[in-house]
Formats: sequence, structure tokens, C-alpha cells
Amino acid sequence: MTENQFKEIAAGWQNEFSASITIIASDFTILYMNDKSAAVNAKWGGKALIGKDVRACHQERSVRIIERILATGEPHIYSIEKAGIKKLIYQAPWRKDGKVAGVVELSMEIPFEMPHFVRG
Repeated sequence: MTENQFKEIAAGWQNEFSASITIIASDFTILYMNDKSAAVNAKWGGKALIGKDVRACHQERSVRIIERILATGEPHIYSIEKAGIKKLIYQAPWRKDGKVAGVVELSMEIPFEMPHFVRG
């Protein structure tokens, strides 16, 4: 694979990825939403939310969690069930020059029953 082929693949994979990807900056500005994230958030504006403050579309409890991730650099990981769909939510800091610069949220559908392996 050539470098240009790699760059072409790397530039667009996010929009065909099956999980929702949302990226915010440390000032709570939504920087990026892949197509799945935009679809999941369509009733709040979808990609029109990019550039907006994420606090406007989250409950106070969720805002406090984001603040904690930004302050501590520790991820917040949990699962939810909504409308008969189970999801894994992975919220973790992203860094620039070693400093927390924002939060990435991955939201992916997972089966209700799934194998768990302990590997050593």
C-alpha cells in the first residue's frame, strides 16, 4: 500500500464506521461528528451541532461527567439500553502535546449477550 492509498483510507473510514464518534474540545465545543453520530443526534440538529456547545444538549449530570474527564484525564465507560438497543459508551480524553484537549465519545451497539474471555 502506498502512502497516498493509506491517507485516502485514513481520511474517510470514520463515516462508514458502525459506531458513533463525537469529538469535543476542552471548551465544550463540538468539533466533529461522524455520519452515525449525526444520525443518532439528528433530532437535535445532526451535523449542524458542530461548532456548538455540547452543554446545550446534555443534562447537568452528563456535563459534570465531561468536566471530570477534562479535569482528571480518566475515561468514563458504561453501557445503556434504550429503545431495545444496548450500547457501550466510551468517553475518553484526547490529548495534544500531552495535555487533555477534549473528549472523544464512542457509542456502539452491542449484543445483550456476548462472550467474555479472560486471556492471560
